[in-house]
Amino acid sequence: MQYAALYLSLIAVTMVSPLYGAETEKDDVPFSSSQGYAGGLTLDQAVSLAFARNHGLSAASLEVSAREGRIVQSHTRPNPEIDLESANIYGNKTLSNLDGSENTVTVNQLIELGGKRSKRTVVASLDRDLGRWDHESKKADVRAEVTKAFIDVLTEQERIRLSEDIVRLAGQALATVSARVQAGKVSPIDETKAIVALSLAKVELEKAWISLRAARTRLASIWGSSEAVFTVAEGRLNVPPAIPAFSELSGKISRNPDVARWATELDERKAVLSLEQANRIPDPSLRGGVRYFRENGETAFVIGLSIPLPIFNQNKGAIQEAQSRVIKANAEQASTLVKVQAALSDAHQSMSASFTEAATLSDSILPSLESAYNAVLEGYRYGKFPFLDVLDAQRALFESKAKQIDSLSSFRKSEAEVERLIGAGGTVAAGKAK
Repeated sequence: MQYAALYLSLIAVTMVSPLYGAETEKDDVPFSSSQGYAGGLTLDQAVSLAFARNHGLSAASLEVSAREGRIVQSHTRPNPEIDLESANIYGNKTLSNLDGSENTVTVNQLIELGGKRSKRTVVASLDRDLGRWDHESKKADVRAEVTKAFIDVLTEQERIRLSEDIVRLAGQALATVSARVQAGKVSPIDETKAIVALSLAKVELEKAWISLRAARTRLASIWGSSEAVFTVAEGRLNVPPAIPAFSELSGKISRNPDVARWATELDERKAVLSLEQANRIPDPSLRGGVRYFRENGETAFVIGLSIPLPIFNQNKGAIQEAQSRVIKANAEQASTLVKVQAALSDAHQSMSASFTEAATLSDSILPSLESAYNAVLEGYRYGKFPFLDVLDAQRALFESKAKQIDSLSSFRKSEAEVERLIGAGGTVAAGKAK
């Protein structure tokens, strides 16, 4: 009675659930090979979209443009000043009006010494170059983010293919069991178990579709889109023939923009130190003009020179700060290199472990499990094995296939992280096909 009730409930679910009806509609093109692909998106296209539309990357580019303006400003000289002066006016007795006034017009110009203007330009140019490095670092981040999100989409597509295979084989197993039940060779309980297995497989297929939609939306969000307009990510998760050794990869760390920028950062801080040292030198002001004597109508030229006395402010504090920042830059450069090397080691170890697992599953484990499943299913047809053995063999096979997908996904994500750490824009593993 319990099995009969279970059977009837499964039939009811089948009738009302959109998973199993003939009118099932998907908002995506199924990824089964029988229906093909349309509107595909490659990884290179996804990266190009992100480079063109990612808001964070646009902000980094605008920052470079802003620092270009700082270079322009650093070239400019100090503006001259005009002084107007009237003396000997509105006094007493003979100077009670404007008749004895002396009117002077002078132009003052600050003269920068010590090469301050050129040093400011050097600092501004290096600061602009740092902005460019920050932009390159952001591009590397976006590329890695897109690659990992793209891999997630490929992974979910593979899971759908696997789920479709499970549904297909579960259906075939159900047909085999039903035939044996009708022939009176096995108990109807086996048929109920086969129906349950098929129903669970269809539930997993629907969950895979939901996960795929979420992965596609996450990928599209990187280039600022609220929904994914592509129908399929083109590419396959596969095992490359080999992966490079850590020693080979560690020699390429200098290409990482987070590492490479420190050479420019050190130059910029040294340039700031040079500018602050130049700021110790007082900048004189030249003054020249004309003075008009109203009393006798005569005019005379006026010249002058003003020199600040560096008694109280010799810019020692700013120089000390700049010197400390140069020393700090050396320490930060070494620290960054150590961190990147450690991160590269972790990523390479993860990549190696995933590579070994995926290769082992593909080369030995999966072929053996497939042979075992086919043998058990064939033996069941002739009454040699109970149906539970068929279910166990099927479960072991598809759990291993799911494990293979996970290991391939982990491998490709670790590879993307390695690419980010060595400043590579392409593959690091031999034989990669995306």
